[in-house]
Amino acid sequence: MNIDEELLNFIFNSLEECIVIVDENGIVTMMSNGYKEFLGCTNPEGRHVTEVIPNTKLHIVAKTGLKEVGELQEVNNHKMISMRVPIIINGKVAGAIGKVMFKDLNNFKILSSKISNLEKELQYYKNELDSEKKAKYNFNSLMGKSMKFKQVVNFAQRAAKGDSSILITGESGTGKELFAQAIHNGSKRALKPFVKVNCAAIPAELFESEMFGYEEGAFTGAKKSGLKGKFEIANGGTILLDEIGDLPLSMQVKLLRVLQEREIMRVGGSEVININVRVIAATNKSLQELIDQGKFREDLYYRLNVIHLNLPPLRERIEDIDLLADNLRVKLCNKYGIYSEGISTEALEHLKNYDWPGNVRQLENVIERAINLLDTELLISSKHLPEKIIKTKSKKYNMDTNGLKDVVDEMEKEIIVSTLEKTKGNKNEAAKILGLSRAGLYKKIKRLGLEQ
Repeated sequence: MNIDEELLNFIFNSLEECIVIVDENGIVTMMSNGYKEFLGCTNPEGRHVTEVIPNTKLHIVAKTGLKEVGELQEVNNHKMISMRVPIIINGKVAGAIGKVMFKDLNNFKILSSKISNLEKELQYYKNELDSEKKAKYNFNSLMGKSMKFKQVVNFAQRAAKGDSSILITGESGTGKELFAQAIHNGSKRALKPFVKVNCAAIPAELFESEMFGYEEGAFTGAKKSGLKGKFEIANGGTILLDEIGDLPLSMQVKLLRVLQEREIMRVGGSEVININVRVIAATNKSLQELIDQGKFREDLYYRLNVIHLNLPPLRERIEDIDLLADNLRVKLCNKYGIYSEGISTEALEHLKNYDWPGNVRQLENVIERAINLLDTELLISSKHLPEKIIKTKSKKYNMDTNGLKDVVDEMEKEIIVSTLEKTKGNKNEAAKILGLSRAGLYKKIKRLGLEQ
């Protein structure tokens, strides 16, 4: 053992705390002497944590990367409250650390009704943490094997290490919020709050009080103690400004000032509050097009668009549909208590041939519908899919009557027409999606006879 290990062990055991550390496989790597005595276990290292600590969930935290705080747990007839936190190194979950916050609650002679109330309070605060300040997903939650998807995931993992603002764009249902949560959990801010704000849902008259908070007596009906705003709640962590493209111009000005100055003032207050928040914005709209229409501030756009992630739609990730559909099947079967063994080859072919305007969210709805239609069958088959998906025909190109160049031209024509329809004729946006220059797109349009 080197001197660093000796020092770590000394600190670990001198705190007289019940602490345990496991690796990503749930194997115990370290346990404090206090915890060993409490458990009556002298050599836990090298064993799976479930063999050592009854009713533990530490191995699950090490697998999912999701922290748990204030969990009521019973070990060897002792009621105790614990916390479990993932160990994240370079954006990946490397294990987890668990700590007993309170033990032997039985010995405090607390009445059973009080214990019950304590459980309710813990659940309340746990729910508050989940809804307000917790990111559930990490990079392991992002499923896909296609080159396009893996490239954007790799880029997001690199972006997670910094503090720059990120703009995530993509069609509805492509997973923008999942990526935002993964970036937060893969960053140095992972143990700090993650706060989501739906910019389209905040009334203009409540924008300042919701985002920046208010002081006591700021307006009729204000809480006596005042209230923290979203930016203050997110301080030290990450704030997701979802549907940023729907934010009215009047609110954009106020948001811009916060991003420039990194400080806020509560409504009715006089004290300036400095904030340290990473901003992630997400939208399914073209902000450049909104700028051209005078609906989005260009200076705010440049503040948000330091790092840009454009998520590919599902129709450009056909090779991911098998993986996504089966994972969704397993998740939804577990949720609803329905047993199934998979998806038939024919049904998968139908899923691959469909265009998926609603992307992964739509695919999840289709799989949920299918498992609810299962009767005695164990496989999801074509008859369990919506009619519009079954009717979609696979695209076949005739190589007998057409040469390779003609087939390639036909494919290019279909892709360009589809992209122009999606961008409502906006050639600048279409060129970006297709990875072409504007001039390059015009040349192809002319060559393929697509001019109107």
